[in-house]
Amino acid sequence: MRGSLGSRRGGGHWVLGVPALLTGGALLVPLLYLILRALEADPAALGTIVLRPKNLALVANTLALLAGVLALSTVIAVPLAFLTTRTALRGKRLWATLLTLPLAVPGYVGAYVLLATTGPGGILPLPRLEGFGGATVVLSFVLYPYLFLGLRAALSGVDPGTEEAARTLGVGPLRAFFRVTLPQILPALLSGYLVIGLHVLGDFGTVSLLRYETFSYAIYVQYDAAFDRVYAAWLALLLLFLTGGLLLIEGGLRRRIAVARVSKGSAKKAPDVRLGRATPWAYLYLLLPLLLALVVPLVALIHLARRFPGDHLHGLGEALAHSALAAGPTALLALGMALPLAYLAVRSRSPLLRGLERLAYLGYAVPPLALGLAWIFFTLRGLPFLYGTFALWVLVLALHFVAEAVAPVRGALHQVPRRLEEVARTLGKGPVQAFFRVTFPLLWRGAAAGGAVVFVGASKELPLSLLLAPMGYRPLSVRVFSYTREAMFAEAAPFALLIVVLSAAFVGVLLWSEHLV
Repeated sequence: MRGSLGSRRGGGHWVLGVPALLTGGALLVPLLYLILRALEADPAALGTIVLRPKNLALVANTLALLAGVLALSTVIAVPLAFLTTRTALRGKRLWATLLTLPLAVPGYVGAYVLLATTGPGGILPLPRLEGFGGATVVLSFVLYPYLFLGLRAALSGVDPGTEEAARTLGVGPLRAFFRVTLPQILPALLSGYLVIGLHVLGDFGTVSLLRYETFSYAIYVQYDAAFDRVYAAWLALLLLFLTGGLLLIEGGLRRRIAVARVSKGSAKKAPDVRLGRATPWAYLYLLLPLLLALVVPLVALIHLARRFPGDHLHGLGEALAHSALAAGPTALLALGMALPLAYLAVRSRSPLLRGLERLAYLGYAVPPLALGLAWIFFTLRGLPFLYGTFALWVLVLALHFVAEAVAPVRGALHQVPRRLEEVARTLGKGPVQAFFRVTFPLLWRGAAAGGAVVFVGASKELPLSLLLAPMGYRPLSVRVFSYTREAMFAEAAPFALLIVVLSAAFVGVLLWSEHLV
């Protein structure tokens, strides 16, 4: 009986492996075609295409922005994480929730606010900050919560006994942090760096509006203006090489840390540090990111939205409808892709089937412009009937966001006992029927969280919408970008404000799914 059940269970896994393989193929095939497209270049001119001075300048600009954002995000996030976990400040949980809310401001909205509020005619009497400085500031203040959340969790789990032992040996608090605490939170630091780095490498809206040329900006310009397909393909591949390098560096550092990592020891909570006279300055430091990344943008958006022409309100509803029409099917399709991937990762004994789940993160790691360009090239040559359609737009959005649906579903699956499905199988239920009758009802929280996150992410996605939205579709993100590029700040304000409201829902779902609120 057990052998029969195991056989049937394995067969069920292979049934679920078919949609998982289709998802993996949809992620891999266009990227392989992108490589083939790039190799169509004349071999004699290959060195000229790859090593042209423009490309070297793009590499330098992209890496400089990456380093600048990582450095400034660290300066912001590390003290905030320490203040909200290890000090005697009041309302630390509330502060932690509030300090996560800047995630509700997409980078291109932050760039719009910076352009609309500073410089000639701006709300604030400040010089306009563009280029490298502006892009670094905007991206750092909208992305630091990814680092902040991980560091808070890591600091909460650090064994205080190791710090106390260092202090009894005469080591000062600052040296104790670098020699004892930092090695224990390095994995969280690297994870945060990886997420922020992927966002920086894939960012298009911020750098485009603030006129700082990186690979993403150059790819779009090449596609939108000149459209030299071979050169555009090489630009996308060079960006993929940078992304792959970031993943390899993070993975190598993580393996080294895993070998030399200090053990956590007991789970005893560290005593709260009393800051004494520094307490007011600590509260000011907690308040500063909220003012710069959330309060000022919201006040500016509300102020500018009041100047929005009333007869254009129908455009606001139309843009919201276009965003929702794409985001709804995207969320459902991403969940449909995520369920078999997450199920196989948790339940299957086959290394091949379990490994399919890792392909989901390929869509997230590939910069959106490179992913969109790969699909454009692939459909123009192989599936011309799909090019420029609503279905292609939704499909590529789902492939990009499927990783965000897999994570909460997989976490919920770990909490569902395997024996419930085994009982259903012994009662004659098929693998798919047993999954939907027994397992899926217990996954509703994870599935709802994953679907909501994908919905809001798709509704504010800019690069893929610019490349793939069909004629006549102008969602919220495209409206904000188009109006801001033409310096029509009042017209862009209501659309940007609506995006922030939707993004705030994303942050709420994130905190809820992680049990932080």
